[in-house]
Amino acid sequence: MALHKMTTLYRVDQVRRTLRRLARETRAAEIAEAAAVLPLMFMMLLGIFWFGQAFSIYGAITRAAQDGARAGAAPTCSTCGAPYTPAQYAANAVAAVNSDLLASKLDPTKIQAPSSTPTFNACTVVTGSNTCASGSNICVQGPVQLPIAGSGTGVCGISVSFRYPFQFWLPFTSLNKQRILLTTSASVRMESQ
Repeated sequence: MALHKMTTLYRVDQVRRTLRRLARETRAAEIAEAAAVLPLMFMMLLGIFWFGQAFSIYGAITRAAQDGARAGAAPTCSTCGAPYTPAQYAANAVAAVNSDLLASKLDPTKIQAPSSTPTFNACTVVTGSNTCASGSNICVQGPVQLPIAGSGTGVCGISVSFRYPFQFWLPFTSLNKQRILLTTSASVRMESQ
C-alpha cells in the first residue's frame, strides 16, 4: 500500500514538472500569438457587427419603400368619385415611408433623393407624373407604366425610391467613418385597375 502511494505521488510530481517545463518553454510564444490574433479577431467581430447594422437598415428602408408604394397605390376613399392627383399619391407614399422609418427607429429627415431618377413611361390609363414629386427627398412617381416581365405591355403603378446614409466605424481600416448611401426602390401596381 505504501509503495503504491509513493509511485502515485512520484507520477503526479513527474506530471507537474513536465507541465511546468512546457509552460516555461511556450509562454512567450502564446503571448505573441495572442497579441497577433486578438486584434484581427476583434476587427472581424466589429466588421460583422457593422455590416449587420447596414444590412438591417437596408432591410428597414426597403420595407419602408414597399409600404410607401403600396400606400400610394391604394385609394384611401373607395366611394369618392374624383380621381386622385399625383400629389395625393405622393403624400400617401411619403407618409407611409416616414411612418415605417420611425417605427424602425430611423430618422426620416436623413432621407436623400436618389442620385438618378428611375425611368418609367407615363401611364396611359390614368394621368400621372413620371418625374419625382417635388417637396420631398422621397422620389414618388405615379401613376407610371410598370413593365410586366415577358410582355410588351405594362400596368399602371407607383414607384418609390430614396437613399439613406450609413456610417461605418471600423478603426484602422479604410472603412473607418466611411459614409455610404443605401439606395432602395419599390414599385406596386395600382389597385384601381
